[in-house]
Amino acid sequence: MAYHLGAKFPNFAAKASGIDGDFELYKYIENSWAILFSHPNDFTPVCTTELAELGKMHDEFLKLNCKLVGFSCNSKESHEKWIEDIKYYGKLNKWEIPIVCDESRELANKLKIMDEEEKDISGLPLTCRCLFFISPEKTIKATVLYPATTGRNAQEILRVLKSLQLTSKTPVATPVNWNEGDKCCVIPTLQDDEIPKHFKNEITKVDMPSKKKYLRFVDL
Repeated sequence: MAYHLGAKFPNFAAKASGIDGDFELYKYIENSWAILFSHPNDFTPVCTTELAELGKMHDEFLKLNCKLVGFSCNSKESHEKWIEDIKYYGKLNKWEIPIVCDESRELANKLKIMDEEEKDISGLPLTCRCLFFISPEKTIKATVLYPATTGRNAQEILRVLKSLQLTSKTPVATPVNWNEGDKCCVIPTLQDDEIPKHFKNEITKVDMPSKKKYLRFVDL
């Protein structure tokens, strides 16, 4: 099964760093947003820089009612030893993000996030750098796949979350290079006579050569 946008993200129970007993995803998320992010392997350079940065930004995600969940095919023992390196590199006093252990690769295969080109010393494939943005209703709102050689931009992860949260409750879309506080696009399906019900600020319409009135901006 492919987990496409709008699909229900599967619940699962597994071992995870910092958790006694099994970590259960839905129980951990409760009614918050969540981002599950996989990394290829513990004790590797790019992964260490990524998790250190996410550790620094953890409070920013929590303020947005979003819980972070790490994931790889390493053991719990490996995760917990590696976390000490992450804390050292990132100058972190604490680490509060659970990192799920999927040594059997069962869940990674189910989610289709294995990278057949990247293998561990035993020749087994590793997980790619995947992101699943999960809504409070447990549906997938966005996914991103990166290869092992390309580290993710933590600020972009935060920006996407803010866009998803905004557009989930307001009839807008966020345009190119949007950041919080910038103008948004009014969604094309919203008719002009419906605009006053949703926006108090004036709408800016762009006159296009096609004469179609689809490009409408608004300050929120």
